[in-house]
Amino acid sequence: MMEIVNVRIDDRLIHGQVATVWSQVTGATRIMVVDDQVVKDTINKEALKLACPKQCKLSILTVEKAAANLCAEKYEGERVFLVAKSPKTICRLYDAGFHMDQVNVGNMGGKQNTRMLKKAVSVSEEDIADFLYLAQQGVAITAQMVPADEALDFIKLINER
Repeated sequence: MMEIVNVRIDDRLIHGQVATVWSQVTGATRIMVVDDQVVKDTINKEALKLACPKQCKLSILTVEKAAANLCAEKYEGERVFLVAKSPKTICRLYDAGFHMDQVNVGNMGGKQNTRMLKKAVSVSEEDIADFLYLAQQGVAITAQMVPADEALDFIKLINER
């Protein structure tokens, strides 16, 4: 049986925190990057391969392929750490049949028409709608940059701002 050890939204995908801290704390054996654009980007894919810790296998998949593989439990005996850039991707995975219990929000850098909810997490109105949709499906959403930080209720952060 495969185990999903973390579903994380982090617009940096694989970087120092994911590669060195989260992957070790979760005991991940596979990091799955889910992003329709990155799949088509040779340079970005090579950078992700270099950033991936040696103890982990790496999958870089479209939403459709990731959902199919996860629903088919393709990764038997593996501890899968899933990372995506945005809540929209996680909603699409959910709608494609992969139902997760929890989502961890890491870094979502500030862009035009976003507001900061906490340090390193800025959201647009569309992001908020996506998070609220996931919460309505029963998905617990927390904000936690690194494992040593307190996991904050992300919906509460949305409602407080």
